[in-house]
Amino acid sequence: MLRLGVVQKNILNVLEDGKSRSSREIVEKTGLASSSIGDALRRLWQDGYVLRSDKPIYKVNRAFKGRAGISSNLRTYYLYMLRPFGEKSIWANGNRFVSYAKKYLDVRGRKLQSKAKIVVEFLKKNKDKAWYSTEIADALKENGIKPSDVMTNVRRYEKKGLVYIRGYRSDYGESPFREGYLITWIEEERPREQALEEAIQRTEDALKAKASTNQFMHRVHIVKDAIFECSKLRDLASFEYIKSKLDCSEHQAEGAITRALQLYPELREIKLFNAYRYYFHNSMPQDELRAAIAMKENYIRKVKGKANRIGHNWEAAVGFFIDTLTTGATFWSQKHRNEGMNERRITIHLVKSVSGRKYNAEVDRVWEVTPGPLLQSTTYVLECKWGLVRKKDVDDFFNVLRWSKEFGVDTPDGRQIKQGVIGVFAGSAFDPKETVKLIDESKISLATYAARMNIQLLKASDFNEKLMIRGCTKKISVQKICKIAKDENEVREVLESVWKNPEKTEKIIEEVIERNKNVYELEKMLEKTNGQFYGKQH
Repeated sequence: MLRLGVVQKNILNVLEDGKSRSSREIVEKTGLASSSIGDALRRLWQDGYVLRSDKPIYKVNRAFKGRAGISSNLRTYYLYMLRPFGEKSIWANGNRFVSYAKKYLDVRGRKLQSKAKIVVEFLKKNKDKAWYSTEIADALKENGIKPSDVMTNVRRYEKKGLVYIRGYRSDYGESPFREGYLITWIEEERPREQALEEAIQRTEDALKAKASTNQFMHRVHIVKDAIFECSKLRDLASFEYIKSKLDCSEHQAEGAITRALQLYPELREIKLFNAYRYYFHNSMPQDELRAAIAMKENYIRKVKGKANRIGHNWEAAVGFFIDTLTTGATFWSQKHRNEGMNERRITIHLVKSVSGRKYNAEVDRVWEVTPGPLLQSTTYVLECKWGLVRKKDVDDFFNVLRWSKEFGVDTPDGRQIKQGVIGVFAGSAFDPKETVKLIDESKISLATYAARMNIQLLKASDFNEKLMIRGCTKKISVQKICKIAKDENEVREVLESVWKNPEKTEKIIEEVIERNKNVYELEKMLEKTNGQFYGKQH
């Protein structure tokens, strides 16, 4: 028997209650250095004071890493307990505790085996599961095994058909998962195809388990499911649709889609007009795929073309002037599912359908102005339209307001717009020749007709006048800004720039035109193919 030192006595005091503990738990209890505890435990075991578990314990530790998700690693350790008098081995809590013997020595300390043998023995011993290469390295690090040692050695056994290795697959090869390659043993006793199928299933189970803790892998599986769902419904999945499913940033969606395409070769990407990305599952029949592509191309021609862009830009331009020139106002705001949608664009609820709108309608701005503490506030509701505005457009806006829950009210004379609510219709141009015939056969202008319905009209010329007063040259107009800007955000940026620096107007416009050449070329191509499409239809 060895003469007990201070460290050994502290360890025996901790184990005195008869419970089994790991070296880490003993370190926490004693407050001593882990190296001292490790050496002292080994001597106590050799001298017969304590028993040690005959096999190591494997435990997966998970840690939350913020935006990176949850990481995990495999910890390997032994348990120790005080040896009962006269006992050489006992069972406790499902583990067998044994006295010191060479056959129970930790091979990680003896280094009698080659690294290849150690890794292979680990896989054979744990053949019911697939392991990431980093997990294997963590489990065997006390043997001097590093992640590079794992892959170097298992590749040799992969060539012999004894190990199955899985990573991200693409047309150009294979790359590791974030935690490394997935590795599992292929059982030689079973028929080859069955053994390989079982090995593949173990890696699939490991990926699914990881998806529940790894946010990135969870997104990858959502991408796969979304594309498969759309294909079964004979449709293509757009990038924006997948991004809405993921509910994440554009950068995160890009990463998830890229990995999904690498991991699942059956998922395919197609670019329409060499600009718009769509995705489908290769199980989709070719005739259905061609039909889906044709439908998407037609949709793109309608909603991605020049007219649609300018229409949205006009809304942004009107919104800029309303926001900039309106003082003492309180604007309504709403949060939308589409992150790119302006919060000041308001969805209102309809009690009766209006021109195809069944339950909801959208207006571009709503703001309230209170002249004084004792005066009633006035609510203004804005509607925008690019192009020539006619009587039917004004009538449609009037009906939306009066049949809305927010701005309409039932009266003895029928449904009317509430008192204190004024509609504002902003059009790029109003037909000066259009008149409205009244019941008595007399005719009035469109502006007078709108005023009678308490709707004010705003024209592009009204905004151009404000730019001239600000000091901008006559070469610039709101219409031109709407035509050259690529989207609503750029419209606001350009208007803010010329508003603050009117003397630099021409230079600002030239820079925007040069920057957006690709946008104009794409729109020309869409217009060309649109003409060809409708020519074929007729």
